[in-house]
Amino acid sequence: MTTIRVPTPLRPYTGGAKEVEVSGENVTQALGDLVQHYPDLKRHLFDDTGALRAYVNVFLNDDDVRTLQGEATPLKPGDRLMIIPSIAGGAPREERPGPSPSATIRPGSVPPRPA
Repeated sequence: MTTIRVPTPLRPYTGGAKEVEVSGENVTQALGDLVQHYPDLKRHLFDDTGALRAYVNVFLNDDDVRTLQGEATPLKPGDRLMIIPSIAGGAPREERPGPSPSATIRPGSVPPRPA
């Protein structure tokens, strides 16, 4: 059996389980077993064509499976898979009061302090 570590955002779809035991000879089969037991996970891991979503990273022990044999990477009993969703985005840049970037400071003058 292989253990899959489920990231916090996906745990509601596994009944709160942090780790799930799955079977399969390779990554594809293990992920297939996972979504067979937890069907609501499927749309979060796979696109409409059945391909693993681009923002879903899968690690076998400490190695990104993309650097191995991808989803065809073979598994051994006791292996551990980790699903790590990519994180993107962020807050918009905060506008700060003060001189515009194009403002010039004359030699000998003191620049204004930020508010």
